[in-house]
Amino acid sequence: MKALLAQLACRIGDVEGNTARAIEAIRSHPEVDIAVFPELYLSGYTYRDLDELARTLDSEEITRIAAAAAEAETAVVIGFAERMSKGIANSVACIDSDGTVAGVYRKTHLFESEAEAGFVEGEEQLIVELAGRRAAPLICFDIEFPEPGRLVALAGADLLVTASANMDPFYIDHAVGAVARAHENRLPHLYANLVGSGDGLVFVGASRSVAPTGEILVEASRDREELLVVPVAELGGFDPRTDYPKFVRPPRPVRVLEKERAAR
Repeated sequence: MKALLAQLACRIGDVEGNTARAIEAIRSHPEVDIAVFPELYLSGYTYRDLDELARTLDSEEITRIAAAAAEAETAVVIGFAERMSKGIANSVACIDSDGTVAGVYRKTHLFESEAEAGFVEGEEQLIVELAGRRAAPLICFDIEFPEPGRLVALAGADLLVTASANMDPFYIDHAVGAVARAHENRLPHLYANLVGSGDGLVFVGASRSVAPTGEILVEASRDREELLVVPVAELGGFDPRTDYPKFVRPPRPVRVLEKERAAR
């Protein structure tokens, strides 16, 4: 299985231009099974003008991307600001290789500034069938916590797919998190990040394909656009004695012992 990690510098506010670039990338790589684009790719990573930049799942832009996916027979995961009845979510559209919208995932762990900007927090993790795999989409800050990845692993996911807009000074957070989530859940992980800059932020790239062992199979640069075709790791490849999800136990109570304070 092959994937396209679309490490691009999207143009803030240019939904039409970003859509066109996504379609071009999909059409130019029909050999891949799945294409992954960064967080909030269609709008650009911004908190400004969200009412204007947000799109519904049945918008013209998503519909055109779905048509390109069907044409190339490629599944697509792409970030966008999603207009909902209750507000605007930081979402990814999950489109299967026949062009059907298989699902939409809304970011459950919002970065503090995203919450302050008014994004609506997602209420559930998601597993969706893409390119014949049980894929679990995640978005950026989600992978800095072990719980989202562990929940989908225990629910039967066989591939983690992350759309990200990680920026300075947080390169190391995702260098560790992308590998840790694959390793601790024994799942392959596709991670696509932005590059370039916008609204005072500098994005740090380093999109990568990670094996269930934690080995990085391919990693992009930190500072330039790349349409990186990468292998998707096979399941397994590790010692079954360290198949960590199989050894997960219910949480135990925590007892805190304190030294007895000497009487004054």
